[in-house]
Amino acid sequence: MIFLRRLQGKLYSKYAVYFVALVSAALLASGGLGLYFAYHETGAALFVLQREKASGAVERIEQFMREIEQQIGWSHSPAMRGTRAHEQRYLDFLRLLRQAPAVTEVLWLDASGREQLKVSRLGMDRFGSGADFSGDVRFIEPRKGATWFSPVYFHKETEPYMTIAMPTGRDGGVTMAEVNLKFVWDVVSRIQVGATGYAYVVDASGRLVSHPDISLVLQNTDLSALPQVRAALAPGLPAIAGTPYSGEGRNRASRPVLAAFSPIAKLGWIVFVEQPLADAYAPLYSFTARMGLLLLLGLILSVAAGLLLARRMVTPIKALQAGAAQVGAGALDHRIEIQTGDELEALAEEFNRMAGRLRDSYAGLEQKVDARTRELAAANQAKSRFLAAASHDLRQPMHALGLFIAQLRERVTEPGMLALVGKTESAVTALQELLDALLDVSRLDAGVVTATITDFRLQPLFARLEAAFAPQAERKGLWLRAAPTRLAVRSDPVLIERILLNLLSNAVRYTERGSILIGCRRHGPNVRIEVWDSGAGIAPEYCEAVFQEFFQLSNPERDRRKGLGLGLAIAARLARLLDSRIDLRSRPGKGSVFSIELKRGTPQAEAAAAGVIIPTAVLQGARVLVVDDDALVLDAMASLLTQWGCRVITAVNGTEALERISERAGAPDVLLCDYRLPDNENGVDVIARLRVAAGRQIPATLITGDTGPERLREARAAGYPLLHKPLQAAKLRALLEQLLATRVSVSVPANATNQAQDRGG
Repeated sequence: MIFLRRLQGKLYSKYAVYFVALVSAALLASGGLGLYFAYHETGAALFVLQREKASGAVERIEQFMREIEQQIGWSHSPAMRGTRAHEQRYLDFLRLLRQAPAVTEVLWLDASGREQLKVSRLGMDRFGSGADFSGDVRFIEPRKGATWFSPVYFHKETEPYMTIAMPTGRDGGVTMAEVNLKFVWDVVSRIQVGATGYAYVVDASGRLVSHPDISLVLQNTDLSALPQVRAALAPGLPAIAGTPYSGEGRNRASRPVLAAFSPIAKLGWIVFVEQPLADAYAPLYSFTARMGLLLLLGLILSVAAGLLLARRMVTPIKALQAGAAQVGAGALDHRIEIQTGDELEALAEEFNRMAGRLRDSYAGLEQKVDARTRELAAANQAKSRFLAAASHDLRQPMHALGLFIAQLRERVTEPGMLALVGKTESAVTALQELLDALLDVSRLDAGVVTATITDFRLQPLFARLEAAFAPQAERKGLWLRAAPTRLAVRSDPVLIERILLNLLSNAVRYTERGSILIGCRRHGPNVRIEVWDSGAGIAPEYCEAVFQEFFQLSNPERDRRKGLGLGLAIAARLARLLDSRIDLRSRPGKGSVFSIELKRGTPQAEAAAAGVIIPTAVLQGARVLVVDDDALVLDAMASLLTQWGCRVITAVNGTEALERISERAGAPDVLLCDYRLPDNENGVDVIARLRVAAGRQIPATLITGDTGPERLREARAAGYPLLHKPLQAAKLRALLEQLLATRVSVSVPANATNQAQDRGG
């Protein structure tokens, strides 16, 4: 009250009136103009939207009819004579009924107008009935050289149909197809305007051809009495000439609607798009009410602010603003000092108390986060140590077992024993696949996989994938296809192929019927590669979990024939390595789409890599030194290499290897050395010592059963080819031939094989 009495002077009154009048006038003018323009702009936008919906519906229906017309045209086989011509045309008509569900019956009339063939979904097929159609308009009109569309008619006064008749070419005949227009419902029912708007189609007499409520069509409903339908059917209206028209009309319940219609001149139909007027303008009415309320509140607040709160609120509010900004910036020790004796002072105290509680909470939270982080780090290290040790100890006997089986397969000739060897080899291969998948995960976690970015075309990759998976898909009765493309991408071709191999393998494994498609399309400056399948699909709550290790939706019994649950996890990690991600869209019971987006590249000529073919006879008499501390592995390696014709020298450590070289009076041709040896010795040091003793660079490779990230990084940094236990005999033989070839041919870079394996090979 003291403040008000102090401000009761003439100057205060004058400026108070000016302030209130100016703010009130501005609010009223702004609100009035806003409502005026909003009303007219909303009406104009609604009319434009209606016209666009009507025009869009016409385009989609015309496209639907054009596709049927094209499919009928494709059923015209080249002119043939005799029985062969009738058989071919019959097959073409059967194909037409399969590809065009809307076509229920198709007839072929010869040049004289007599029926020679009839194929129907609903009745018996006829051959050479000779029924005379020479006087029928369906035969006369297409003979003029153009496709003829009949008026809409109803079978049994329920379902709408129309006939499409086309000339068949030089033989002078006519193909007539009866089309069920219920299939147009799928096109019309998808068109929506707002929450209650819809579209429908009438023919030239005003009868309903298509409507979202299919029962109205089946009742042969006549809408010619509606105002908008009468206007559309009136002669001379611009809409009949092809221009969409909008205006107000009435629906079947006599309620006002905002209607737009556009004709399909080729069919004599008219497409209508309607929306109840109240629903169409409902947002405008709500906006008007809100604007009025806001104007009233604005006037009240402007007067109150101008008369009572102008001075008193400015300084404390600024102090609150500055204090809140400092607290928000992290200065939780800051205190807001306001002494007004009112709610603003109380609010400042609340801010201060809130900042104190936040400070205490953050301090406790940081301690908990630090403690939990340490616990998780310790648990993760323990897990990594356990997995690395378990993997190494398991790979050693698995490696030896695989080599023994390879020897056994080459020695056994009796059929029964060969079958037993094959089953044993299958079991070992399954275990090797599991260990290799775990190794892939470890290599990705270790960061030893690197990407080599280049431009390459996708078509050769798609062709290889299709050829690789087609036999497996065919055995399951699946249709697998790679869509041809001319696009190129900029990425790592080896890693991309590995990703797509995992996605296609997953699709073939979990698709029981239907089809699988791999293709690509442009997506802005990028290219999106997609793998489609018609499998069981994935529920939304599992779309993220499927990319986790060992997660499988439909394999609770852990049947290894259904995979290991690692393919998608590896593919997702490889995608992240390429600065991309794998997207998943899926519908349970319908199928899934896996996609990855890559930068578009420039197609380049792909030069064929000319390589020297090394004959397998190069192994005969080769001196191979094997260093491994596992007796079982050493025995298996020696036996297999001896069986291949090699002269084998074995040792359990570096010192024994040097003694063996001295005893044999000569350096070996190739070194095969285990990475981890007794007494903290490693294969890198042993190879270096043997090369110094031999006085030359002996071709060498490292073999390891370790999968720990640190071990993988150390082995890779040494620059030698790196093989992982368990090792397949074929891969060992190929590497030996390559290493032996370096003695007599062009030198191979020491890390070439290692890089290929680290990139997913």
